[in-house]
Amino acid sequence: MDKLNLLKLFLVASEKGSFASAASFLGLSPSTVSKAIARLEDDLQLHLFHRTTRTLTLTESGKAYQHTVQQLLAELDNCEEMLVRKNGESKGRLSINLPVSYGRLYVMPLIGEFKRQYPDIDLSLSFEDSYVDMIEQGIDICIRSGTLEESTLVARQLSPIDFLTCVSPAYFKENGSIGIEDYEQHPWIRFRFRFRQTGRLMPVLAARKGSLPSSIEGYTATDQLNLDPGQQYVVDDGEAMAELCAQGLGITQIPHFIARDWLQSGKIVPIAPVFRSRGYGVWMIYAKRTFLPARIRAFVEFLEEAIRRGGETPRHTWAEKLNCSVDELA
Repeated sequence: MDKLNLLKLFLVASEKGSFASAASFLGLSPSTVSKAIARLEDDLQLHLFHRTTRTLTLTESGKAYQHTVQQLLAELDNCEEMLVRKNGESKGRLSINLPVSYGRLYVMPLIGEFKRQYPDIDLSLSFEDSYVDMIEQGIDICIRSGTLEESTLVARQLSPIDFLTCVSPAYFKENGSIGIEDYEQHPWIRFRFRFRQTGRLMPVLAARKGSLPSSIEGYTATDQLNLDPGQQYVVDDGEAMAELCAQGLGITQIPHFIARDWLQSGKIVPIAPVFRSRGYGVWMIYAKRTFLPARIRAFVEFLEEAIRRGGETPRHTWAEKLNCSVDELA
C-alpha cells in the first residue's frame, strides 16, 4: 500500500475509533487495516494509537500527525479540484509556434476573432519555419507546412498543399505559353530549405507527360516529376519568392497559401495546372494528452473551423477550382 493510501487509512481509523469500523467503512478486513497502521508506525518509529480490546485512541504524536495529515490531504484535494476546473476552462497562457508565411497570411488575420471569443486566453505567438522542440520550449501548438516525420505528437491536417507555377502578367505577355519542356530556358526563383544544412533546394513539381492534371488528389510517385531547371534567384522566404515573381524576374512555384493574395491582386498569374504532391500538407501539432486543456482544444477547434470557412479542409483547398488555362491568359 502506498504512502498516500496509508495516510487516508490512518485518518479513517482515527475518526472511526476502531480498526473494525474503519475496515467496514473502507471495505477491507480488520487485519489489513491493523497491519497497514503497524507499517505506518514502524516507518515513523512512533506509536500513533493507544490500543485496548474495545477502544482505539490517538497518542499525542498521533494527534499531531492527524492534524498535519488532514491539512495535507485537504490541500491536495483543493489542488486537484482547482487543476480539474482550470483544465476545463478556456483561460490561461497559450503558446503557439507558426510558420512564417502561413502564420502571417492565414493565422494572424484570425487572432482578433479568437480573442473576442476567448478573452481569458493569453496568446504567446512565435514564428519559425525550422524544427522546434515543443516540449523543451513549452509550446502548446505548432503549425507546420510540408511533410511530417514519424512522431508521438498529435498531428491534425488543416489542408493539403497545392503548388502553383506562376509568372508576372508582363512576363507572360512577353514570353507567351511556357511548357515544362521550356523551363530550362527561363530564369527561376527557387526556395531553399532554411533548416537543411545541405542547402537543398525545393524541387519544381510537375506531372509526368500523360498524367491527368485533374487528378488533384495527389499524383503517384510515377506520375510526379521533381525538376531542377536551375535558378537565378534563391530565397528562403515564400513571400519573397512571390515578390520577385511579381517584379517579372522569372518563374516561381509557390504553395497555394502564399499564392492566394498575389493571384487575387493580379500581380502574378499561373502558367500550369495546380499540382498536389502526396504527403505535403498544413498540420496543427500538439502533445498527445488524454485530458487536453480547454485552451488548447479551443484554439484547435477554432482554427479548423476558420480554415474550413475559407474553403479549405484536410482534403481540399480553394486552388482546386482555379482555372489554369494558359489560353485564357493570352
